[in-house]
Amino acid sequence: MSKDTTYLAVFLGSKTSANSKAWQALSEDARRTKERAGMAGWQAWAEKHQAVIVSIGGPLGKTKRVDARGIADTSNEMSAFSIVRAESHEAAAKLFEQHPHFMIFPGDAVEIMPILPIPGA
Repeated sequence: MSKDTTYLAVFLGSKTSANSKAWQALSEDARRTKERAGMAGWQAWAEKHQAVIVSIGGPLGKTKRVDARGIADTSNEMSAFSIVRAESHEAAAKLFEQHPHFMIFPGDAVEIMPILPIPGA
């Protein structure tokens, strides 16, 4: 069993960012070309890191927020997630350098955080 820690990577992208606006301004053909390049890049990233990917994850849909007042529609910048294993937080972050999410697609960033053990478990 590996002593690596498990990390959650959350892909962020604002629909109002300059990246998103530039993406939307592309012609349909140009956007489809970039989408194909982005998916090929994402697949290449997944193949390169397959040994440390716990879950490739996937895109995230519309958000519901639940609190003491009840359930409501809300929005945030989370667009996808993945779960990886790495020796350190820095090593986990390095897995996402130059990722297609923001190098090809109009995503803004990827945030990586350790998945901690449940206290007292």
